Amino acid sequence: SPDLLLIQVASGQLPGGVSCGRRFDDFSRDLCVQSLLEIMDMFCDRLSCHGKAEECISLCRALLSALTWLLRCATFYAEKVKDPLEQAAAENQLKMCLERLEKVLSSTKNRALIHIAKLEETCTSLPVTGTGSSLALCHSLPPPLETGGAGICPCRAPVTLCSPLPPSIPTMLSVHSEQLNKTGFPTVHAVVLLEGTMNLTGETQPLVEQLMMVKRMQRIPSPLFVLEIWKACFVGLIECPEGTEELKWTAFTFLKMPQVLVKLKKYPQGDKDFTEDVNCAFEFLLKLTPLLDKADQRCNCNCMSLLLQECSKQGLLSEANMNNLIDKRAADKENSPSLKSAENANIQPNPGLILRAEPTVTNILKTMDADHSKSPEGLLGVLGHMLSGKSLDLLLAAAAATGKLKSFARKFVKLNEFTKQITGEISKSGPVRALLFDISFLMLCHVAQTYGSEVILSDSNPPGEVPFFETWMLTCMPEEGKILNPDHPCFRPDSTKVESLVALLNNSSEMKLVQMKWHEVCLSISAAILEILNAWENGVLSTESIQKITENIKGKVCSMAVCAVAWLVAHVRMLGLDEREKSLQMIRQLATPLYGENTLQFYNERVVIMSSILEHMCADVLQQTATQIKFPSTGMDTIPYWNLLPPKKPIKEVLTSVFTKVLEKGWVDSRSIHIFDTLLHMGGVYWFCNNLVKELLKETRKEHTLRAVELLYAIFCLDMHQLTLTLLGHILPNLLTDSSKWHTLMDPPGKALAKLSVWCALSSYSSHSKVQASARQKKRHREDIEDYISLFPLDDTQPSKLMRLLSSNEEDSNILSSPNRSMSSSLSASQLHTVSMRDPLNRVLANLFLLISSILGAKTAGTHTQFVQWFMEECVECLEQGSRGSILQFMPFTMVSELVKVSTMSSPKIVLAITDLSLPLGPAPAVQAMGKLRHRQCQQQLWGLSPAPEPRSRDTLVFKY
Repeated sequence: SPDLLLIQVASGQLPGGVSCGRRFDDFSRDLCVQSLLEIMDMFCDRLSCHGKAEECISLCRALLSALTWLLRCATFYAEKVKDPLEQAAAENQLKMCLERLEKVLSSTKNRALIHIAKLEETCTSLPVTGTGSSLALCHSLPPPLETGGAGICPCRAPVTLCSPLPPSIPTMLSVHSEQLNKTGFPTVHAVVLLEGTMNLTGETQPLVEQLMMVKRMQRIPSPLFVLEIWKACFVGLIECPEGTEELKWTAFTFLKMPQVLVKLKKYPQGDKDFTEDVNCAFEFLLKLTPLLDKADQRCNCNCMSLLLQECSKQGLLSEANMNNLIDKRAADKENSPSLKSAENANIQPNPGLILRAEPTVTNILKTMDADHSKSPEGLLGVLGHMLSGKSLDLLLAAAAATGKLKSFARKFVKLNEFTKQITGEISKSGPVRALLFDISFLMLCHVAQTYGSEVILSDSNPPGEVPFFETWMLTCMPEEGKILNPDHPCFRPDSTKVESLVALLNNSSEMKLVQMKWHEVCLSISAAILEILNAWENGVLSTESIQKITENIKGKVCSMAVCAVAWLVAHVRMLGLDEREKSLQMIRQLATPLYGENTLQFYNERVVIMSSILEHMCADVLQQTATQIKFPSTGMDTIPYWNLLPPKKPIKEVLTSVFTKVLEKGWVDSRSIHIFDTLLHMGGVYWFCNNLVKELLKETRKEHTLRAVELLYAIFCLDMHQLTLTLLGHILPNLLTDSSKWHTLMDPPGKALAKLSVWCALSSYSSHSKVQASARQKKRHREDIEDYISLFPLDDTQPSKLMRLLSSNEEDSNILSSPNRSMSSSLSASQLHTVSMRDPLNRVLANLFLLISSILGAKTAGTHTQFVQWFMEECVECLEQGSRGSILQFMPFTMVSELVKVSTMSSPKIVLAITDLSLPLGPAPAVQAMGKLRHRQCQQQLWGLSPAPEPRSRDTLVFKY
């Protein structure tokens, strides 16, 4: 290689690698040094290599050697400058050295080649560039030169180029071309709203990682990032429905989000302190006076002040900054309308109640851990206070926001089991045992309906010892989207117990609480209700008798009524419209409270929870039958986000209209999130993803497509993993392989789809292997995409052949130009060692990159080729500095050379990003790509296609080519 020969001659090496440093270490021979420096001008800015991989690596090593020789030379003359007799000549020589040094290092490609050489030379005897010779050179410069000596001051710049050289290459990969020019970030807003609306019980770490992913992909400055989080929280507070949802949002804002920011603080923030970013975000938030005033009016308190105090407790704000911000908000509120009125003057604000409920949760957990076998009455008093007013919902919301709800629920499961052990020898223990069973049962039902049944289920139960409530909830409890079989064996217990229960309900006006085994009663009540219903429909029992039976069921223990209605709901689903009347009438009677003196303690409080549970159980059936049942609403809110879809309107039209409104508005609200979730469940993953992608491809304005991508990414967070598999495994391949659809991939919609695809791929790949599915994704069973192993078959080639393919010359057209290359014949080395091809996402990514490689290598170009370029550019733009295991590792080994042929991909930054330099085979294709890149650039310059630097002489270019 001519380049290699030139560098070796200039740096004192023979072509064979034998050092002749003795000859050229004599820097006192100025004319010899000048000649070598002139030779160096021939290759400083025009390096290329078209040889084999070994020659390319040798070029990198030679360049590093030349750079080291330059530094030693400059250090020598810097020392001579101190001698007054030789100062003039030494300054001239030093200036020549530093000019060449600057010329070499000013080229990004040269810096990349040096970086590759440093990775390759793990045990080199050469001085480490940037930490050895360059520092010695800096210290060698005399004071006059540092402060601006005549003619030498500009030469200090190339010296400073050397010091940051090692970290400069990885940093180059994280430098982005686009500059930020906006202050609103709808993706952050929607992710926070989605989490607060549907996943309060979720762990904070997945949310933190998701937010950091969005921050990095969209390059959001920290202050604006934190500001967007708080904006979303206040919007959620303002627009959430009253009742339980309002308490959940309050707990999310004041308890969970400060904890999220504490974890965000641990991520590297650059030079700035994260507390300063938080303070800056609050300064910006103070300027949004209408938003803060609306939140204060909704919550009946100074929300900003409470939030600032909570952030200060968590170490997110200094006390001085907190007081300053509180004072500014107080001054601003003097001009705001008065919040206090006759109606809300005595209402305690929810934020204050939630903040006080959090330590109460801890105390209750400790109380329930104590041994209550001897005097369960004390525990009953604690539970009774929890039932009053909205105390239960406050405590549950606080527990959910702080990650204690599962522990809370497990305590009640144990309490429910504990009631089996209380003996009935003393007469007063019967009512206590009945109340403890009933309260724990109702609380657990309420938790399951409000936060999902996953909170209650446990994986640590011994085999064959599953608690009663878990068994009943899984087999008998109606939930949204869950269909129960009324003839299931779980509804058919021991017939003798059923007969005795029917007789007891029909004849006895007073149930003997001491003798009752409540878990057996709850399992037997379904079969008993079936017997009673059949007798009523056949005229054996009168309406008055049914009224008496339902009063017996609901009169003492409300959980009996819950279990009875649970079976009736399953039964009604299987009946024709004309057969449902008596079953629905029995539900009405069971849902109506029994007001009388002969009831057990806390009956009114228990009935409120029971009514809420029954309303949730019956909602689907009542919607199907258009039946009205009035449930007592004292102290409870109506079911939020219910019946969201308009009747008699196709779901595709609903999806299109809701997305259009969201796009016009620029952000996703909580109601829209629930509609999207319902449509995802009804239409399925493919239908949902495919139709939203079609909506994206309809957009023709750049600003609209960018906004659509930001919103779609947040919507896909409803089930990111499954939607990503669909997008990358089905929708993209269909678009890229069908020529009739290529026109839809034009800019700007095609570029936006490429951005969305990369964002989804990065998010899914970084999170799916280490984070379990969130509660909202577990709540409903959605179909998985079809079997990816059969969809994308893996050719299990023998390892020896596979390694031979990987190590072969990429110019070998027999192997690499085959249109039917299998996945395994094109995998990169990193895939062989670290990636499981049995994982669906890994298989989809590997096959997508195989498709991209074939498109790049095809003779036909079109908008699909441009789409591939956009996709790869976005991969590089989103590459995390210093990351390993990126989706780029799924590129086929031969794809680098194909990418470099594309004009828009011809930059050292992209070549370094798409080449895994940490692998044994990594540096070689990178250097070869660099050489081809330089070859094409020089050809363009020769033919006048791009401006060329002034050559020293015509002979230089002739010698090069």
